[in-house]
Amino acid sequence: MPTERTPLIAKTDSKLPPSPEEVDRQLEAPPYSWWKSSSAEVGPLEIPRSQRTAILIGIWIATFVTSLNTTLVATLLSAISSDFQKANQASWLGTSYLLATCTFTPLYGRLCNVMGRKSATQTAVLFLAVGVLGCGLAPGMELLILARFIAGIGGGGILTIASVVTSDMYSMRDRSMVQGVVNLFNGLGMGLAGPIIGWRWAFILQVPFFLISLFLITFNLNYVTPGVGTNAWEMLKRIDFGGCFALLLSIGSILTLLSLKYNDELPWDDNLVIASIAIAVIFTILFIVVELAIVPEPIMAPFLLKMKIPVLVAISNLLVSVASFAVMYYLPMWYETVRLDSAGVAGLHLIPNCVAMSLGALVAGIVMQRTGKYLLVNHLLGSFPSIFVGGLVLMGINSDCIPGWLSTIPVGFGIAAVLQTTLIALLASIPHSVMAIGIGFGQLFRGIGQVFGVAAAAAIFQAVIDPELRSRIKGPGSDELISRMKKSYRVVAELPPDVQILAREAYANALRAVFIACFAAVVLSILFRLGIPERSLDSATPEADTSASDASTVVDDNLSEADSEPSEERIKRTANDPHLALAGDGGVIVSAPMQSCPTHVSYDGTYGACSSANVITRRTKDDQNQDTSKPE
Repeated sequence: MPTERTPLIAKTDSKLPPSPEEVDRQLEAPPYSWWKSSSAEVGPLEIPRSQRTAILIGIWIATFVTSLNTTLVATLLSAISSDFQKANQASWLGTSYLLATCTFTPLYGRLCNVMGRKSATQTAVLFLAVGVLGCGLAPGMELLILARFIAGIGGGGILTIASVVTSDMYSMRDRSMVQGVVNLFNGLGMGLAGPIIGWRWAFILQVPFFLISLFLITFNLNYVTPGVGTNAWEMLKRIDFGGCFALLLSIGSILTLLSLKYNDELPWDDNLVIASIAIAVIFTILFIVVELAIVPEPIMAPFLLKMKIPVLVAISNLLVSVASFAVMYYLPMWYETVRLDSAGVAGLHLIPNCVAMSLGALVAGIVMQRTGKYLLVNHLLGSFPSIFVGGLVLMGINSDCIPGWLSTIPVGFGIAAVLQTTLIALLASIPHSVMAIGIGFGQLFRGIGQVFGVAAAAAIFQAVIDPELRSRIKGPGSDELISRMKKSYRVVAELPPDVQILAREAYANALRAVFIACFAAVVLSILFRLGIPERSLDSATPEADTSASDASTVVDDNLSEADSEPSEERIKRTANDPHLALAGDGGVIVSAPMQSCPTHVSYDGTYGACSSANVITRRTKDDQNQDTSKPE
């Protein structure tokens, strides 16, 4: 029964929202300290150096074999297609892997948050290992293509996870160097094996590397990150299966269209061609609808499309990857069909390019670590591909290997530097809470570029080679001879000298058309990168954000159309909508759902407020720049 001493407001178990002073104390706490919930659970900056080294070695091995598989088929294309007598299907060996990589790459950004870093990495490595073993044992071209797709499901996650784990364990400035080492293994993997051993053993001998990587990751990648699901059903509900399925069918149908039109030479009014166009349009629209309106955690976070730097980085990644993979897959063909080198020797000509890619990434990482800047490296080294791809365009039937090397070495060096610097630019422009999603976003467009680089190059090559051959090789039996050459490139070396010179000229012209398209792509990429601003890597450190998943939304203040909205209105709308984020007044507003973030901090350059739903406190950009995140 109430008495005169009974409080007017009864006590409850609910906690009042923290005061602005308490929020400031939380903001001043060391980064990642909220991840350490017990003595057995530590954050990525708290793990011992030996454990960190073991994690990196496991990641580097996985990166190496992933990159090996990305371009391995480029060096084995002729041998595989000739063994199966299906050269017209050879492009699917590359595109099936890259299609899966492109489709599942952004999903792994989400899986890192949903499943945790270790489980996501184990999933990727296991898919890749099973697919690679299937490639080595495949009895026919169709099963080999399927095995390549399975391998791509895992390969799509390795590079994304490698960047996420590196970003977890190192500050922005230091991670540029460590990421350079990751890309060093990436480049080395692209240039080795294949030319030296048989194509089946080139796949099978990778299995021990997967086992070593899996062992190191399983017993060392144990640090804690926020937002990991507590049970299988919760994790499954958060995975964007619909977006992955729609993206897979959208891109897959476009690739099928290109294959039907240019490999099988079907007319535009053929039922299969029309069906491919219809499926591509339907599932592209479905993918957009799913990502924007249906799933709570989309693989392509829509808020990143409103930010200047991520969009420019995505476009640059796409264009650079188009050029890189078109050169990677079709330069060996030039050596084999124009210079008449063997398939093994033709593949060896890729090694200088891949070594240059390794060095380019490492040099870019060293420069960024020492200077804390990325823009100069980007502009200077990023101009190399546009200059030297022109050298490939000028090669003819009388050219030797030296012009090709002098062209591909700077191209590989520059492309690696571009991918390295744009990744750091992307990470410097977003908060740590959406870091994994941002990396997946950049890798998605990089994967799309890889897929369409190979597919578009195949379409251009097939569109040009047939009329070139038919205009030169005529007479009885010419149709059969041309058909044989299109099924196996080895036939060119076996032709009589008078016919062989004509075939070499035809192949040189068709490949020149591919290299011209590559030149156009790298020039366009330079134009888009001119809009990327400089940000100091010392001040662009991730702020402490406790968002469990990335329902956080960030909009770059450079592009926000709501800057004119009064700050009071922004505060009111942010308090009522936990997914809302707008930029303004020189600050960045970050929003997250309350169920995953009990204390929500938003940055606004002018006002502070506190509500039962969210806490919004005054935090200027100068204050943000004072936050640091240093490794042990």
